[in-house]
Amino acid sequence: MLSIKDTPKNLPASTCRCLRKGGPVPVTELKAIFKRFDTDKDSRLSKHELRNAFASLGSRQPGWRAWRGLKQADRNGDGYISDEELEVLLQYVLKCGYTTK
Repeated sequence: MLSIKDTPKNLPASTCRCLRKGGPVPVTELKAIFKRFDTDKDSRLSKHELRNAFASLGSRQPGWRAWRGLKQADRNGDGYISDEELEVLLQYVLKCGYTTK
């Protein structure tokens, strides 16, 4: 679990609006969180894996967030988020601006 001391003090709000325990989560930490949910280790995230990742971030609607994240980031339309598409997914997550638990 991240704490406020794990986040940089001078991170601009435009860089990250996703909060955990009152502090911003750096993009590198968000990337690690999403990669941790690649349970089958195929270097891509399925809708189910995305749903679990959004649930861990405290989303009230993780299924909907997973669907929207997939719709936003799945550039090749294969139904998965590849490593190359992860950057687009992270931009979607940062744009959401919800507070995590």
